[in-house]
Amino acid sequence: MPVLALVLLASKKSALRWLIHLGGPSLILLGLVDNSVIPLPGSTDIVTILLAAHRREPWFYYTIMATAGALLGGYLTYRMARKGGKETLEKRFSQKKVKKVYAIFERWGFAAVAIPAILPPPFPIVPMLLAAGALQYPTKKFLTALAVGRGVRFTILAYLGYHYGRDIVRFFGLYYWPILLGLIGLSVLGALYGLYEYKRRQKASKAVRPKVQPRRRTA
Repeated sequence: MPVLALVLLASKKSALRWLIHLGGPSLILLGLVDNSVIPLPGSTDIVTILLAAHRREPWFYYTIMATAGALLGGYLTYRMARKGGKETLEKRFSQKKVKKVYAIFERWGFAAVAIPAILPPPFPIVPMLLAAGALQYPTKKFLTALAVGRGVRFTILAYLGYHYGRDIVRFFGLYYWPILLGLIGLSVLGALYGLYEYKRRQKASKAVRPKVQPRRRTA
């Protein structure tokens, strides 16, 4: 769960008030970002719980809105990869990870989209969205798999938010600073590790790159 998501949950300031006031449409906006190539894992989950906890509308309404936002964001990512082909995925991830993603998708297909859509962070779904587009997976099957996965996930979250959301908000409000500082520390460590992996892959790619032999002059 990112620091932003925790801030939205524990804070009583303008950002949270604005999202609560906006209601269901805020889940559409978050869904566009959370299922894009620059995701905010956990943000839609937290706001779904918060909105269901305030009980302005039936809790299932927030399930529908969150799922609709996820479908819209996921479809845009899928279309981008479908147009760009395999290069879209190969530019963002290491060759080893790309091969792994392709192998999973080619074996499981529908489940390769639906299951990650159900699982909470830190399980990533964006690589599977990109793989579906890059491998030209049928659009109807893709949208159905994403709708099933996100629908199950947001149904559970909205239901929990309706029944236990106020207790969850109260808990994070009491322990806001220790949890926030802890998550900031984890985010920094994650960023440093990502930077280390990036530099390591750069060195490895340079090491395996074939050296160009100088041409010999013919007499």
